Amino acid sequence: MEIRKTYKFAFKTALYITIVLTLAMSVFLYVFYTISWVNMLLFTLFCYALSFGVIQYRVQNFIYKRVKKIYADLTLLESTTFRKKRITTDMATLTQEIDKYARDKKIEIETLKVREEYRKEFLGNVSHELKTPLFTVQGYIETLIDGAANDKKIREKYLDRANKGVERLIYIVRDLDMITKLEAGDVRIEIETFNILELIESVFDLLEMKAAKKRITLTLDKRYSQPILVKAEKEKIQQVLTNLVVNSIKYGTEKGTTEISVENLIKNKVIVRVTDNGEGIEKENIPRLFERFYRVDKTGSRKVGGSGLGLSIVKHIIEAHDENIYVESEFGVGSEFSFTLEKSK
Repeated sequence: MEIRKTYKFAFKTALYITIVLTLAMSVFLYVFYTISWVNMLLFTLFCYALSFGVIQYRVQNFIYKRVKKIYADLTLLESTTFRKKRITTDMATLTQEIDKYARDKKIEIETLKVREEYRKEFLGNVSHELKTPLFTVQGYIETLIDGAANDKKIREKYLDRANKGVERLIYIVRDLDMITKLEAGDVRIEIETFNILELIESVFDLLEMKAAKKRITLTLDKRYSQPILVKAEKEKIQQVLTNLVVNSIKYGTEKGTTEISVENLIKNKVIVRVTDNGEGIEKENIPRLFERFYRVDKTGSRKVGGSGLGLSIVKHIIEAHDENIYVESEFGVGSEFSFTLEKSK
């Protein structure tokens, strides 16, 4: 196998040896014999060729074999990194490749650590979310079995509460199933053309009573004279809008406002903004808002209900449409969630 990287080393080393030997031979012949320039030239060429051959042989059979072993060891760790590359005895190149390999492995290890922490946190959250309604249902049923079922009022009250606990379990499992399918790419997006303003109005109608309990006003930012047609799956975008508005109501202030606007972004895109004047979100929590089961308030937020999966579902639905979602918030002032959609021509 041709080892081009060793030629430069062999050429230079052979030249140095030849110069030293030629000078030594010249001094020797000058002192003891008559110098023949032809013989000196022949000696120089012979010495250079011999030195080059010996050095190249030694590099190939000593250094190259050891470098090849390093590549072999690295190949065992990462089968695709070095296999297709020419093996080189150039130390600078080899050092760069090993450094790159080390950096890649460090990043990989750090990523695995982050994922492990996320996995532990996720399993803990799933356990908590399922455990609470399960124990609630179990408690009511055991109480009824122990004799409370004989009292009609208590029976109806406990059965109603147990039913709510089961509904919460179904809600969580359904949302988990949807997220799993979205992440796996098993949910097909059926693109259709519809008026986004009509869809917003229907979401407002659906959530009007929920908002009225906190005296929150649901409104568009202005009166739109023309329909705004977009291309997306209507049912999925309705779920996005519903989840965002429900969140704004949950964390909104009494007599607050949830406002939705639709603006042209670029030629073929619109951006839908859902803005509220609720409690807002602290900056350190914003990067993790779309994680499954992530809670901004680890203690009090569970009182408002929900599966803790709403924003994660929103993110996956928007990304399944090849669109983007954004969030801006100032603690104590309010929040704005916005997402893009393709505009129909």
